[in-house]
Order: sequence, then structure tokens, then C-alpha cells
Amino acid sequence: MTSSVSRRSFFGASAGLLLASRTLPAATQAPAGLAAGDSRRANITAAMKLIDKEIAAKLKGKKSVVIKPNIVNTGRQLASTHVDALQGILDYLTDRWKGPVFIAESSAGFTTEGYSNFKYQQAIDDHKKQNVKLIDLNEEAEYEVLHVLNGDLHITPTRLAQRLCDPDAFVVSSAILKTHNTVIATMNIKNMALGAPLHYKRGEAKRWNDKRNYHGGVRQTHYDIMLTAQRLCPNWGVGVIDGYEGMEGNGPNSGTPVPHRVAIASTDFVAADRIGSELMGIDPGALGYLEWCGKVGVGTWTREDIALRGEDPAKLQKKYRLHTDIDRMLQWQGPLTELPPKLG
Repeated sequence: MTSSVSRRSFFGASAGLLLASRTLPAATQAPAGLAAGDSRRANITAAMKLIDKEIAAKLKGKKSVVIKPNIVNTGRQLASTHVDALQGILDYLTDRWKGPVFIAESSAGFTTEGYSNFKYQQAIDDHKKQNVKLIDLNEEAEYEVLHVLNGDLHITPTRLAQRLCDPDAFVVSSAILKTHNTVIATMNIKNMALGAPLHYKRGEAKRWNDKRNYHGGVRQTHYDIMLTAQRLCPNWGVGVIDGYEGMEGNGPNSGTPVPHRVAIASTDFVAADRIGSELMGIDPGALGYLEWCGKVGVGTWTREDIALRGEDPAKLQKKYRLHTDIDRMLQWQGPLTELPPKLG
């Protein structure tokens, strides 16, 4: 099956994405902050400060903060959340939160190796007055079950990290601007949905990985991400996207760097990702999981309903080179005439 969306029309559709939107009443709009500058750490803090009032409202009454980094690759820094992004988040929280903070991840590899390789302990050492701890969600092994669809479109039980489902937690996503080998681009929604499923503990005799449940076909993957986001979103606090150095090409592991020098923050994870896709020069309509999350109420999809504060995105847009499998990925948009290709 061939894609009904050509490369030329795909990129052409993104060219007009950043036109000025009509103004809606502030109460109906999702807030988002966009910052730019020569410091990754400072950009993150600045973007969060632009939505300070909204973050404070969602922090109220919570018992813990859980920062969920993206460590898709425990050995390659470009593919994973930088310690300075965590520093920027902790800097923001310093005078605003006195309770426990957990940096928690379920990496596709062994999470603690990523923590060590990327020097996450430095962020804790630099914030000794805060109660910050590193948690490997796979080793913690506490979960609740969500049934998703597998590649045969049969329901299959999937173990999601309990800590990310805790209603008393204020969850912070620390994501990155990256292209992806299955869903075109990955930011907050993908970080949360694929970071929540667990895999076997170190030394466990039987090896299993519930993340694989999501990689059965391009349509099924978009749907399962949306389904998982529906379950996780009630306790989402703020989604942060570090675009200081994005990734283009064959992401989320093997792409190349894009010096972008931006950061995005929003208490609406869909809104943050919508802005992120525009900054990458990607038609948001190609990201099926993101549009579907908007349609089922996970967050705000309509661009006119996002109240963007800070920098002008039209001046910061870069066109990221997409994965070499982009034509196959876009097949989710057309009619289902054969089994979807298996990617990722």
C-alpha cells in the first residue's frame, strides 16, 4: 500500500501552521510557555515561569512530585533527557514545593545505567535542600493493569508503573523534541505513554517487556498511546519539552542533533506537543495519537485554543528531517486495505 500523503504535500502543509490565530477568551484557552536562549537549564525554568499561576493551581494539595524523564537509550545523551533539563525543573520547584520529589523512569534498558551515564545525581547534589530521589520503576515493580490492543487487535494486559498512576502525585514530563521511527515525532504524550509500561527486573529469570505491546502496527500504536494517555492524564501536572538540542532523522535513537535552543512548558500536555510539532515544522495532523488525545479529552488539540506566552514561534521554527520510514508511517492516515506495517 502506498501513502496518500506525498512528502511535498506533507511538508507543504506545515508551512502555514504558524499563522496568527484568533483570540479566544483566556478562560477557554490552554496555557503554554515558549522560551529561547543559550542555556538549556535557564530555558526550562523560564518556560515554566510563563505558566506559573497554572502550575501553582495544579500543585495545590498534591503529596509528591514525580519527574518522568525520557531515557529511551541509556548510553546516548542526545536521545535522552539531559541533566540540565532536570536542573531547570528543580530550580523552578525550589521556592514552590517543599515535599518529596521523585525522578522516576522505566527505560527500555536498565534505568539506573542511564541515571549514572547522564549524571542525574548531580541534579540531586545541587538541590540538597529538596528531598529528591531517583527511582527505577522497573525495579520498584509496582503496577496497575491496563488492557491495550496488540498487533492482532486483541486486548492484552499491560503493566503500568503505579507511581505514574498515583492520584496524589503531580507528574512532570521532561521530554525532548525528537523525530520517531513509528509515530513521526515524540514529545510529552509519547514519553508518558511508553515510559509507563514496565519490563523485567534485573536478574529476573523470565524476560518480558510490556512496551512491546505497543509495537504491533502503525494504527494500533497510535490508538494504544491515546488509550494509555487517557489513563495517565488525571494526575499530569506540567509537560516540559527540552528543545535546546533536538533530534532529527532516524529518531528516537539514531538521529542527528538540531541546535534549536528552545523550551516549551504547559499544564496541558497535548497543547505542549502541538506547539512542539509546529516548531519542528511537522504537520500536527500527521501525529494521529496527538489528535486523538485531543478528541477524547486528554488535552487541547485546536491551535486557536492554546494561549501561547513568551517567544514568537514563527521566529523559532525549524524543519526537522524526518525518519527514512516516513512514507510507511503515514499509512495510518489512509484506508486499511492490508495489515499495517510493523515499525519501531
